[in-house]
Amino acid sequence: MSSPKVLFGFHAVGVRLKTAPQSIIEIYYEPTRRDARMRQFLQRAREAGARLIEADGLRLAKLSGSHGHQGVAARVQAIEQAQSLDDLLDGLEERGVTAPLLLVLDGVTDPHNLGACLRVADGAGAHAVIAPKDHAVGINATVAKVASGAAETVPYFMVTNLARTLGELKERGIWVIGTSDEADATLYQSDLKGPVALVLGAEGPGMRQLTKKTCDALVRIPMQGAVESLNVSVASAVCLYEALRQRGAA
Repeated sequence: MSSPKVLFGFHAVGVRLKTAPQSIIEIYYEPTRRDARMRQFLQRAREAGARLIEADGLRLAKLSGSHGHQGVAARVQAIEQAQSLDDLLDGLEERGVTAPLLLVLDGVTDPHNLGACLRVADGAGAHAVIAPKDHAVGINATVAKVASGAAETVPYFMVTNLARTLGELKERGIWVIGTSDEADATLYQSDLKGPVALVLGAEGPGMRQLTKKTCDALVRIPMQGAVESLNVSVASAVCLYEALRQRGAA
């Protein structure tokens, strides 16, 4: 079994309470916080049968590695997810999912950006988020906090060779669409209703050249104002929700 990990903040711990309460080892909370949000949270925790432990702010900060814990932290067992991207895609195929929606992040190293991207991916119904092992941040407590529970629900795969993985997706019939400020076509001119992997690079440098060359097509998000680009999590939201809009219309 995987080593226990720490979640903190109302959203992250609350989603675990909702989706997998049996995986919670113990919840630490700040007893001096007695507002309605804390009372409701503790009631849900007790109803779920979670072990509750009082802890002061300093202990919570040390446990979570952050002062943004909101008075709540939990030690939890990792939830078993698909062991590999292939396992996930095979499982989707067995369930009759014919149009997987994947988000690929090339070079996103900021945990706040990754957390926000995972939250967006969850909201838009993406089936997984993929990133390279050498140019990305892994799931940590900060990512989980910013993701507001999405780090628990969206599979996140870190692959050894991103270009090779994109090639394997293409072999499965998944259309790989990258975003680039230099692209001629816009996002809104793309058909996103079929199997698709949307590839975004980090703000500033964007995708690496090899990643860009591996894409089936490149599109840009139209920018009407003075700024030249969007934060990667905002760009992810624009792209994923355009795919969701098209699929809903279909």
